[in-house]
Amino acid sequence: MRSNVIHIDSMGNGHEEAIREIKKVAVYEELNRKESLQLQLLAEEMMSLLQSVLGGVDCSLWVETGNRTFCLYVSTETDIDTEEREQLLASSSSGKNEAAQSFLGFLREILESTMAAQPDHAEELPDDVLDDLTNHVIRCTDTEWDRYEQSTLKRLADTIKIGIRGKRVVMTVIKTFNA
Repeated sequence: MRSNVIHIDSMGNGHEEAIREIKKVAVYEELNRKESLQLQLLAEEMMSLLQSVLGGVDCSLWVETGNRTFCLYVSTETDIDTEEREQLLASSSSGKNEAAQSFLGFLREILESTMAAQPDHAEELPDDVLDDLTNHVIRCTDTEWDRYEQSTLKRLADTIKIGIRGKRVVMTVIKTFNA
């Protein structure tokens, strides 16, 4: 079964709808209360981790199920730098980019990593604009919080996969509940 795809914008609109969708899936699949709460927590931590690493981005969430195995997906399209890429890949079970499975995918991964390591300085902002931005943009730099989110995901999930191809980032969390 595949759930509805829920869109969550950069302001968090759609978050409650996403959790309601997770609850509907849990009811449909006859999960008990504890299992339902675990599924909800996984979804919340996935969205939170993606937002904390990538900043305010729009994303989509959906669930696919079968035989008491739940695959939660969060997908977004955004520019991603080397540090963000490394943080996301570090949160996966394998530490590898799941989108780079074939030889061509592997070559693409090398090219994208090389290009991300060489930032384009053509769009540098003047100092007065940068000073104004630092007073208005709040960005979570607390690595302890990121590690907490990662450890929560890693503890509850059976497998965490991260796929990065171009601007598209897909996080997949797999959880199987015993019958």
